[in-house]
Amino acid sequence: MSEKTPKIRTGFYIETDLLKKCDALLKPAGVNSRNEFVNEAIRQFVGSMEAQDSQQYLAEYITAAISGAVGISEKRLARLLFKQAVELSIMMNVLAAVADVDEPTLRRLRAKCVEDVKKSNGSVSFEDAVKFQKQAE
Repeated sequence: MSEKTPKIRTGFYIETDLLKKCDALLKPAGVNSRNEFVNEAIRQFVGSMEAQDSQQYLAEYITAAISGAVGISEKRLARLLFKQAVELSIMMNVLAAVADVDEPTLRRLRAKCVEDVKKSNGSVSFEDAVKFQKQAE
């Protein structure tokens, strides 16, 4: 690849101890001259920098994609929760119209329901409520 690419002559300063390290690594690097060593080192450094740029782009792209997916899910969940709340409100109003529950009983029932929901992490079953109501009779 480097044989086909045109080259230009340039000069630069290098620290003495760094040049000694380069000279010691010529054979392990598989090159025959300082010039080849410097070209290969620059190629690797440039490749590393480009890879970092690619990683940064990829990280930003993934973050944007995940944020978009979460946003869509959030909107869907919000719509579903709204619809569920409306249906629950209808059900509670119908039930309140036909049930004769006094305030103290309602407060005790609310406290019991709060405890049930806490204990079950929100997984309350109708069967458990029926059992409770049968015991209360």
